[in-house]
Order: sequence, then structure tokens, then C-alpha cells
Amino acid sequence: MNCFVYIIQCADNTLYTGWTTNLEARLNAHESGAGAKYTRGRGPLTLVYSESFETKSEAMRREVEIKSLTRSEKLRLIKEQQKGES
Repeated sequence: MNCFVYIIQCADNTLYTGWTTNLEARLNAHESGAGAKYTRGRGPLTLVYSESFETKSEAMRREVEIKSLTRSEKLRLIKEQQKGES
């Protein structure tokens, strides 16, 4: 089973980090207001970062690591991934 850690940028420029087994469904839940309480009313939301893992425990561990980063460290992580995609 693939699990994902993701970062969403909210319309107010804040960042939300979470994990899921179905990235597309989870993003739709956030957009519809059925996701995390934090993201409700902060749309539109933009997926800015994601990582894939084979197990739930790996994804959850990485989520904790990312959540412990400072905002500037998270932005650097996002920028590095986006640079690698271009």
C-alpha cells in the first residue's frame, strides 16, 4: 500500500502537512471542507509537496519530521522538490 505525506499551501499562505493513503481523495476532502479543521475556510488550497512511502508508519514518521521543521525549512523542501521536477 502506498502512503503519502503532503504539504498544502492555503490561500492565506500558511502550510498544512498531513499524510494519507489516497492523495487525490484527501485533497478533495480538504477542498470540500471535510478534511482537516485547519484547512476549512482557507481555500483555495494548492498541493505544493508530496512524498510516497510503502508503509503507513514510514509516512507518519516523515509527517512528524516535516511538522517539526520551521516554515523556512519547509519552503526549502518544497523548492528543492519543485526544482527537481523541472
